[in-house]
Amino acid sequence: MFRDRIDAGQKLALKLKAKYPKIKNGVVLALPRGGVAIGYEIAQKLNLPFDIIVTRKIGAPLNPEYAVAAVSAHELIVSSRENPDPEYLEGEARKERQEIQRRFKEYRGPKPEIDLKNKTVILVDDGLATGLTMEVALREVREKNPHRIILAVPVAPPETIERLKKIVEEAIVLSIEPMFFAVGQFYDDFSQVSDEEVKNLLKDN
Repeated sequence: MFRDRIDAGQKLALKLKAKYPKIKNGVVLALPRGGVAIGYEIAQKLNLPFDIIVTRKIGAPLNPEYAVAAVSAHELIVSSRENPDPEYLEGEARKERQEIQRRFKEYRGPKPEIDLKNKTVILVDDGLATGLTMEVALREVREKNPHRIILAVPVAPPETIERLKKIVEEAIVLSIEPMFFAVGQFYDDFSQVSDEEVKNLLKDN
């Protein structure tokens, strides 16, 4: 469906540009690392400031790849399908928040954060599966009192979009896919984005 993240970002940018030709007082926020390549293309096309919001998943005790919760700098959400031990959750959240701070400083350096108050925030990633890390990002952004939040992603399953649509003003998705196993299945090239690539894209904006 998409050659790579640049292709997906350009297609998503065109759809956003068609719907919102002139966004005043807007900002694009991306989830690292994969979402940064998408967000960069959108910010360039819409001529908007570009920044990141860092979130982390919390894996199950015996299966770290299986997300039971997600955390941002100040917010925590737990999957409705899971009931993790509160003590385990608290310890993992504390550890992941330290990693969030480390990545935020590494990727951005001394650049000041963008004030989101009364802004139109376009929040992007390279795709959603469970959507937990995006959901916690949306809740973090909402606490900063934006004017409105637009969720923009290339691809996602229907149940994830239906859940997230309830907490944003609008959701723009290029393709809603019922047969969804992983985000990477919709890309010809889904190679990992490096830390250096993230830093370079943030510097260029």
